[in-house]
Amino acid sequence: MITIKSEREIELMRHAGMLVSKMHQFIKPYIKEGITTKELDRLCEKFIRDHDAIPTEKGYMGYPASICASVNDTVVHGIPDNYKLKNGDIITIDVVIGYKGYQGDAAWTYAVGEISDDKKYLMEHTEKALYEGVKMVKPGNTIGDISHAVEVYAKAHNLGIVRELSGHGIGREMHEAPDVLNFGKPGTGPKLKPGMTICIEPMLTFGERYVYIMDDEWTIKTQDGSMAAHYEHTILVTEDGYEILTPRLD
Repeated sequence: MITIKSEREIELMRHAGMLVSKMHQFIKPYIKEGITTKELDRLCEKFIRDHDAIPTEKGYMGYPASICASVNDTVVHGIPDNYKLKNGDIITIDVVIGYKGYQGDAAWTYAVGEISDDKKYLMEHTEKALYEGVKMVKPGNTIGDISHAVEVYAKAHNLGIVRELSGHGIGREMHEAPDVLNFGKPGTGPKLKPGMTICIEPMLTFGERYVYIMDDEWTIKTQDGSMAAHYEHTILVTEDGYEILTPRLD
């Protein structure tokens, strides 16, 4: 069921979303050659708990960490470990923070040192695809309008669209209805109404769209080994458009 949030719930989600934004701003300087993804996870968890909040991902269906740290050809759900970041890597940090029972969720892809032009292209246009979707958020439009806008932009820039993964509703739970695909037909799916909160999150590749799940049952990688990027915002549908609850502070 798609829920419409009250003003009280929206205020709590604003706070959770701003904590997500501040955590991304906090961790960004640490994303350098030589640090392990496990160290990044430890720093993020301390930041979250120091702000009287909960790392919602930790323990979710057995997930062992506070963030997802997805490097290079890992699309999503990379489990932090002893891998040391290398110059030229890209890494997506995806985090969900709970505050007084309500969630904020955002993923951004970061460059480690100097990266190739192909990786720069992938990052730039995956993020731009996200905002193409966000621009379609207003009452009366549909989820399909968002999905279609992301698809059109991604295809125009020759990027692979991972179809097995999607955005989602969010509120008291990390994942709520509706699904927000990164491909679709305009005018289809649920209509957007003020008070709805959704996560839009293109997951795009520099090669084919096909993916596989590793033996840990979490890590999802591209089948062809191509690089992947992932950008996500938590969005509130307002009376006349949208509000990004996880704004970039940089």
